[in-house]
Amino acid sequence: MGKEGKKSKSSKKQGGAAEQSGELERRTEPLRTTNPHLQAKLDALAALAAKGDRAGFVQVFVPLDLTPAEAASYLHDLTEGTEESEHQWAFLAAEIGAIASGAGVEQIKGNQVSEATFYFAHPLMEGCDREVVFVCNGNGDWRAQG
Repeated sequence: MGKEGKKSKSSKKQGGAAEQSGELERRTEPLRTTNPHLQAKLDALAALAAKGDRAGFVQVFVPLDLTPAEAASYLHDLTEGTEESEHQWAFLAAEIGAIASGAGVEQIKGNQVSEATFYFAHPLMEGCDREVVFVCNGNGDWRAQG
């Protein structure tokens, strides 16, 4: 979903992970960002997700170039109470939690000053490798890339 700044990846990583018998070698130590401002943002997002504060989460997560209507539509997609919206929220919350903790993060690309791309194993879907891109605007606000 473009609004989330995430793309599905195949089971093969782009660099940094060796393959053994067709399986990716996984890091055993958490890998977190070296940028304290980005880490604070990730921790805040993880805390909002843990509390189930979907509106608060969306307010500080979505790209700044989204229109208010687009942000409201995304929030609606996460809160409509259907099985699909509950799964979407659970997966998003789990992904942000993983990135914030560094659990399952295989690699972080980018300078971590203006952009950081996290490559990680999805915490709820075995065999699903993901990437999430965060960008920092000129005012120091980190957001998902849209």
